[in-house]
Parts: sequence; C-alpha cells; structure tokens
Amino acid sequence: MSLDNAPEQSQLGRASAYADQYDPSLLFPIPRATQREAMGIKQGALPFFGADLWTAFELSWLNPRGKPQLAIAHFTVPCETPNIIESKSFKLYLNSFNGSVYVDQDAVRQRLRADLSEAVWRGGDRSGSVGVKLVPPAAFEKETVRELEGLDLDRLDIECTRYQPAPELLSSDMTQAPVTETLSSRLLKSNCLVTGQPDWGSVEIRYTGPPIDQAGLLAYIVSFRNHNEFHEPCAERIFTDVWRRCQPNKLAVYARYTRRGGLDINPFRTSWPQALPENVRTARQ
Repeated sequence: MSLDNAPEQSQLGRASAYADQYDPSLLFPIPRATQREAMGIKQGALPFFGADLWTAFELSWLNPRGKPQLAIAHFTVPCETPNIIESKSFKLYLNSFNGSVYVDQDAVRQRLRADLSEAVWRGGDRSGSVGVKLVPPAAFEKETVRELEGLDLDRLDIECTRYQPAPELLSSDMTQAPVTETLSSRLLKSNCLVTGQPDWGSVEIRYTGPPIDQAGLLAYIVSFRNHNEFHEPCAERIFTDVWRRCQPNKLAVYARYTRRGGLDINPFRTSWPQALPENVRTARQ
C-alpha cells in the first residue's frame, strides 16, 4: 500500500478554516521516501537511527464541566516511520481539540498517540507508536532552556559564498589520529519546501573519526540558507553528507528549529544506537 500525499497538496500556504472540534482527518502525512531517495537513502536500509522530537506549545481542551485545560506536549516520532506529518496540518489538528471535551489529560494523551501513530505509519508494512508526553501547567517551571553542546563553529571568521547545500565544502584530515568531538552552530537556516518561508535552526554534530575541517563544516551549514526542504530531510542530508565526505567512525546530528505555529521540530540522527537527547528547547525556541 502506498501513500501519494505530495507536499503541494497540503494546507501549507492556503487559507484554512479554524476547526475547534476534534478532527483527526486534518493530519496530512507526507512520505519520507521521496526526499530520501533523492539523497540515495533507501527506506528499508536506513544508515541511521533516531527520531523527530516535536514540541507543541498550543494544546488545549475542555474538561467535562466545560473549563479549558492546557498542556505543553512533547512528541517522539521514530525516523523509520514511512511518513512525516506536515506541520500546518499538525497545528490544525491540535486546534481541533480546543472545543472538545475529555475526561482527563490521559484521555487526551491516548487520543493523540493513536491518531499520530496511525498517520506516520500509514501505508507502511508494519506499525508502531509515537511517544507522547503532556506537561501540565503545574510542571511548566521545570521546562528548562539549554543551548546545544559543543565547540561553537560560529566563532570562525569565514567567507561564505554558497547558499545551496554544497557537500564538497566538507573534508577531514585522514592523516591524523581519530578524535572525538562535538561541534555546533546557530547559523542553520533553510526554507519551507512549499511556501519558501524561512526556517531558523541550530545544529549539533558529534563524531569520532578523522578531524573534520571546521571552517569547511561551518561553510557547509551556511550553504543551506536558500535551500527549500523540510526540517527532517535537512537533518538527514547533513548526516549523509558528513558521513560520506568526512568518513567518521561514529556520527550524530541533532537539529533544533525555532517554532512556527506553536510547534518546533527537532530531528536527531545517529549512526549507532543510543538514548535520544532530551527535548529541551534552546533560547530561540
């Protein structure tokens, strides 16, 4: 069974009716395979593990007495799902809870998990679950702000002339002994595949292998500036290009994008099985 939803068929860039009654049909899954195939990645043989970590800051519903309730929601979507969810459709879906009654927070969480799991696994040859965690207002003060780790690449005074992904800027010194280091930048920017609107982000790259040329890596990150692609394939493109060009023994790429429509998307890809990073926002998110 295939899923033929194309990005241009979604609600992106269109005037949308506001639905305040629960409506799971608003979710618009988009196959990952199209962008992955363009990068030479086969869905059945992924070169990485990981997940997409979403945060929703605009989730509300009614209790049985009609009183509004709210929460911050954290979602974990495994990278092996056949689909992503288009972010505007995700926002519209969450809005549809606003006028709907649920007995308690757990009922909302279960409904979210069921609907999102069905959407991201739709058309696949197996099924799975999306992680859903709801943070109630009483726990908001525990929601911290933390920047990505690693040596700041943005300190480098480099000349930037490329604004479309240029993997040829990447290199490593194969004559040197392997190192283990973490590098980060706040200069990641790409654009929405459909609307062309800017998506601002930060990226953290952890690796073990021949030392990567830091100036070239920063110039490569900047080269995404005029590139039109969704967040998830951008992170996968970074992973794939660094893996192929720099040939590390181990590699992890973690991108955190600023929120749009009350949602932020934070893809994490790693070459080895490990715990997912905490879904903790940066100052810009």
